[in-house]
Amino acid sequence: MRGRRMTENEGTLTFVQIARIPLEGVEAYQAYEDQVLPLLAEHGGRLQRRLRNESGISEGHIITYPSDAVAQLYRSDPRRVAATHLLEASLAKVELLSLRDVPS
Repeated sequence: MRGRRMTENEGTLTFVQIARIPLEGVEAYQAYEDQVLPLLAEHGGRLQRRLRNESGISEGHIITYPSDAVAQLYRSDPRRVAATHLLEASLAKVELLSLRDVPS
């Protein structure tokens, strides 16, 4: 039996985050994102794509991390935790999906 071939993204964690924000919360949500997204790179994470509809009430991110440990470091960063009040004030409903590449 042959060994499985390693793919380029083997071991990489990929998350898709979908946020649904009430119109009155868009400003607070965007302020939160402005504070926390720059922290990703400091922890080895990478924002692959950031998508938003015209009104700002729907936003999607594709984020990758080299490992779960890196993702945990980002999530527990004190600056990110300190900005949580903005996310809460936005009343955004955020769904975070852990996904992986599907071989074609």
